Amino acid sequence: MKRALYPGTFDPITLGHLDVLARALHLFDRVEVTVAVNAAKTTLFTLEERVRLIEASAAGLDGAERVTVTAFEGLLVDHARAQGAVALIRGLRQVSDFDYEFRMALANRRLAPEIQTVYLMPSEDHTFVAASLVREIHRWGGDTSSFVPEAVERAFQGLQAQR
Repeated sequence: MKRALYPGTFDPITLGHLDVLARALHLFDRVEVTVAVNAAKTTLFTLEERVRLIEASAAGLDGAERVTVTAFEGLLVDHARAQGAVALIRGLRQVSDFDYEFRMALANRRLAPEIQTVYLMPSEDHTFVAASLVREIHRWGGDTSSFVPEAVERAFQGLQAQR
């Protein structure tokens, strides 16, 4: 059984992330969405909230029963080995993403040559969508509904109600 990890901060998960996840499900038997714990980043949603939002958002995908969502802190390749993953899924939206992703893939290859990095492009409708852009739109009260799954949109509405 071929297992892949799809790591990221996912703050929040976007329709572009879901598009990449759906593509990964066509290639792998199981996909673990690995939510990064990054103490250096200030996130809009807590780790637990991000895990729940991903689970709710992925539930509607074809093959959703083959998706697991976990949180992980530490070296990603160590977690990938422990999970028996053969690949790390990375989304590439535009050329500017490539420099960072290329350096990360080379470092991961040096640390774990048996684990491949697989780049998947979202549909052209989602190539410009980044979680940082979505957070900025939300911050200024803009309509994020065409960028995020319904569960995230509801969570955004809950955040606004708390303000």
